[in-house]
Amino acid sequence: MSKLTIIGSGNIGLSLAKGLVKSGQYQANDIILTRRSLTSLEQERSLGFGVSANNIEAIMQADIVVLAVLPQQLRKVMEEIADTIAPHQIVVSVASGVSCRDIKDILGENTITVRAMPNTAIAIGQSMTCIATDNATPEQVAVVEKIFETVGAVVVINEDLMTSATALCACGIAFFLRTIRAASQGGVEIGFHAHDALKMAIQTAKGAADLLLQTQNHPESEIDKVTSPKGCTIAGLNEMEHNGLSSAFIKGIKLSAQKAGGLYNE
Repeated sequence: MSKLTIIGSGNIGLSLAKGLVKSGQYQANDIILTRRSLTSLEQERSLGFGVSANNIEAIMQADIVVLAVLPQQLRKVMEEIADTIAPHQIVVSVASGVSCRDIKDILGENTITVRAMPNTAIAIGQSMTCIATDNATPEQVAVVEKIFETVGAVVVINEDLMTSATALCACGIAFFLRTIRAASQGGVEIGFHAHDALKMAIQTAKGAADLLLQTQNHPESEIDKVTSPKGCTIAGLNEMEHNGLSSAFIKGIKLSAQKAGGLYNE
């Protein structure tokens, strides 16, 4: 059984730790969680996780070190642990906009480096996580893949697409949530109570996503099944498109990708 240390136990770090234990891949006592203030990790300590406020001590026995801090804090954390990282350890960074090159510039040229970009649905085991590397072996990538599969779906991509993955999957959660919110507001406008409209919009969105996941069909082929000649669906779709629904979504994703690339150096 390998040992794992998660530096920066916020939402992503804690969700990952709990997912690993729930899946049976790890025991709680094989995982060390670090945070500057240990009072916020009391619940995790009671569940059997190791907790520490000392990053250097926490990584000494680890086979895998997950850097789960904000991009703006990452440089300081890496400088702190640089002399302690060992050649056999796999370093996994979930900080958006920070390249493998950036990490090796501080931790050393031979550091095994893998980037991972989960999203907030990691909290319920439904993340879409993209991972990339510039020097890990296929076996080492498979280890990281297996870790993130405990909290959702995983795609291995080229590193030059990581910023794009941040926009589509991590920021994307907010974009889809906003469309559900808009649908529920439309529901109120046509006569439903707010809580009913929201429930109806959420389940309809979930049904649409599950339909694509389970049938593997293209969205347009499923749209065609709902749109009849001179019907109400095509009228609504065309009105949305005339007002720029698809183009607004695409432009938002492009702008998010540009922004995500600059977070580390701000």
